[in-house]
Amino acid sequence: MDEVGVYLFTGFMDSGKTSLIKDTLIENGFAEQGNSLIICCEDGDVEYEKEELDKINTQIVYIEKEEEFTEEKLNEWNNEYHPDQVFIEYNGTWGMDTILEMKLPKEWVIVQSLATVDATTFDMYLGNMRAMILEQLFSADVVIFNRCDDNTDRGKYRRTVKANNRKAQIVYERKDGTIDERPEELPFDLNQDVIEITDADYAIWYMDALDNPKKYQGKKVKFLALVYNPDKLKKGIFVPGRFAMTCCIEDVTFIGFKCKYKEEDQIPHKSWIHITAEVQVEFAKEYKGKGPVLYPVSIEPAEKPEDELVYFS
Repeated sequence: MDEVGVYLFTGFMDSGKTSLIKDTLIENGFAEQGNSLIICCEDGDVEYEKEELDKINTQIVYIEKEEEFTEEKLNEWNNEYHPDQVFIEYNGTWGMDTILEMKLPKEWVIVQSLATVDATTFDMYLGNMRAMILEQLFSADVVIFNRCDDNTDRGKYRRTVKANNRKAQIVYERKDGTIDERPEELPFDLNQDVIEITDADYAIWYMDALDNPKKYQGKKVKFLALVYNPDKLKKGIFVPGRFAMTCCIEDVTFIGFKCKYKEEDQIPHKSWIHITAEVQVEFAKEYKGKGPVLYPVSIEPAEKPEDELVYFS
């Protein structure tokens, strides 16, 4: 039997999951690919119309409690409806491990996970239910921020997602349904002879340089860095960077760039420096492809800052 593609939709109630599934089935032509099954795990403001679903060979089943979302139930529906594709509208308050660690019917394969986020309530959820919302974003292939407007802090939202899920594609949808494709503004000037990166902007620059390395080709940057240069590191290489907090104090990680420097043995491990370097985009196994590699122009000793951490949001 052919594989059954499973599309997983996550997000809190009223974040737009139902509308996205309906658009995917009807407007994007997914319904033309055979029998579809929607597994709905919560009731939102937008409802599915049975007559509409009948026209596109789509069945819908409902499940109200997380403990009822079981392997046995999924196999039962698979045998009853024989779907060619499955759309799961997952409950935003349920643990992601419930489905991600579950043994799905043997033909079912999760081919894409999409998370919908209401931009008007994201900050509130992030403040009150941070772990829960980040769990959903961490597993998503695509994160869709809807109900955006000119005041939406897209840069902050992007950094929040990318700090926890580097691979995610991010889409900003405006209130009228159109896609907001405006370039994000950066808090530093790329046209400076030397781009000065402050502690407040380091994480922003780090994410942008990894995502868009060609933008920095040949540019000079200056920043305060903690040196990673243990004896085990290859000669002529060290990593200037910073410890960054992504979610909470338990999620502090070191983020830095590969730096080629013949006199790296003179730069002590765990020392603080002001480094000015030219960026070259090169293949590096550390990046699993091409990425920003630093070539120092100047290196000066520096004092440890009062706050050693940098932040993504």
